[in-house]
Amino acid sequence: MDNPRVLPEKATEMLEWSWAQFEPYYVELAGRKLSAANVEAFLADWTRLHERLDEVATRLGIAKDANTADKEAEQRFNTYLEEIYPKSQEAEQKLKMLLLDSKLVPAGFELPLKKMQTDAALFREANLPLQVESSKLGTEYAKVIGGQTVQWDGKEVTVTQLRPVFQETNRDRREQAWRLSAKRQLADRATLNELWQKLLALRLQMATNAGFADYRSLVWKEMFRFDYTPENCKQFHRAIEETVVPAAARTYQRKAGLLGIPALRPWDLDVDAEGRPALAPFKEVEQFKSGVHTILQRVDPQLGGYFQTMMAEQLLDLENRNNKAPGGYCSTLEAAKRPFIFMNAVGMHGDVMTLIHESGHACHSFEASRLPYFQQRNSGLEFAEVASMGMELLAAPYFAKDAGGFYTRDEAARAFAENLEKNIQFWPYMAVVDGFQHWVYENPQAAMEPANCDKQWTVLWRRFMAGVDWSGLDDVLETGWQRKLHIFLVPFYYVEYGLAQLGAAQVWANALRDQAGAVAAYRRALALGGTKSLPELYAAAGAKFAFDSATLGPVVALMEEKLAAGA
Repeated sequence: MDNPRVLPEKATEMLEWSWAQFEPYYVELAGRKLSAANVEAFLADWTRLHERLDEVATRLGIAKDANTADKEAEQRFNTYLEEIYPKSQEAEQKLKMLLLDSKLVPAGFELPLKKMQTDAALFREANLPLQVESSKLGTEYAKVIGGQTVQWDGKEVTVTQLRPVFQETNRDRREQAWRLSAKRQLADRATLNELWQKLLALRLQMATNAGFADYRSLVWKEMFRFDYTPENCKQFHRAIEETVVPAAARTYQRKAGLLGIPALRPWDLDVDAEGRPALAPFKEVEQFKSGVHTILQRVDPQLGGYFQTMMAEQLLDLENRNNKAPGGYCSTLEAAKRPFIFMNAVGMHGDVMTLIHESGHACHSFEASRLPYFQQRNSGLEFAEVASMGMELLAAPYFAKDAGGFYTRDEAARAFAENLEKNIQFWPYMAVVDGFQHWVYENPQAAMEPANCDKQWTVLWRRFMAGVDWSGLDDVLETGWQRKLHIFLVPFYYVEYGLAQLGAAQVWANALRDQAGAVAAYRRALALGGTKSLPELYAAAGAKFAFDSATLGPVVALMEEKLAAGA
């Protein structure tokens, strides 16, 4: 590509680009005759072009999420979806077929080529408008959730901004805040049910268009799940039921005992069991950034340096505000070779954990960006989450102020104990979410009726979530699936968290014996990007990719041992 004008460097330029400015370069690439002598130059040029186009989409998405009430940002994003995305997918498909038809296998491209073959086989032009519509419905979901506000202590706050109240020692205030949040969320029940029916119908049609009998079979291939099956997921659910559910129940029972109550209620889950005030790691965002930077610097100077770059280049949007989209994520600005972190901080310890989690993704992005071609850089999500969850555990020794973090030594031990408890409690919740999604796509006609979804969510909740008393709160419990954005926006993306937590816990176990060695292995695995299989990536990080009780049990036992010792 002789003219670099197609490669805008400024963010403001990227928000204004149209397909007409990208198309000539795709046409030129598609017209090349590939050989062993020029295939690397072809891949380099394709990468350069793809990076810019991908960054346009990422920046438009970030702008939309930053303010869901910004009609101009929403329109720019929708214009991209309608006018650029379908054409770019068609153009990318031509380049994939050109490379596949050449039968060339560039060095280090074996697994990316397998993914490309899968992608090319799944491509259906008829699905492009359905994918566009699905993305728009996802925006509607974010607007509904982001617009949920209540009156509290005389002012309007988002439901997210009520979260710190759940850590207050005044139980009556916690219950009042929890019920207020639940009431506001239930007010959108009908709206979310309608959105769900539209999204599910689109997914079923996409599966039919691609020649699959069910949506799960389509998404399994779309997500490149070459290394495990739906039955492996169910095996994992059973292992969790056997080894983790009893351990999670013990954490809840222990807390109820310390609080002096018969059983925990939903508004008791976040308060400190010993009546201590909630951990308050920071008041200002700059203090938040600085503390996390220091922690990462202690984990590894290079990892800390990556975060310093993000601070310097304003690649962090951290604080919660009205009309900000929910959740948190790390996206990569491919052309700039920089990650961007988006989250909703309100001054809680959970915010520290979220930023450290997303910083793990950011470090993964930095490490993998050295690979020459974009197709090599993205690992499976099952390992991408090892990067983030592994960082949470590797960072734990540095939470105390005298180690560079936010807390006294006692507070740091408390914070880590809370993290271990949440890890144990997470696996059963993950099994609920993943089990629910398997049920939906095994029973799509039943799932089209939201009342059936309510019932199935409740069945799974009763199976896995032992230890908390939800009596009298059936309407809130049964609609829990509506408040899990993955179910609406990224179907089947959740078991990855459970598998990755098992991998990350193994990395942590290694770090207890040799912190420096575990961090070095972790970084080596991140640098492999998507060039190796999941079992190989886990092995590189010093872990085993597994679904069984024999692997999960010892990890849970180690966590319980550390909790018993005061973490």
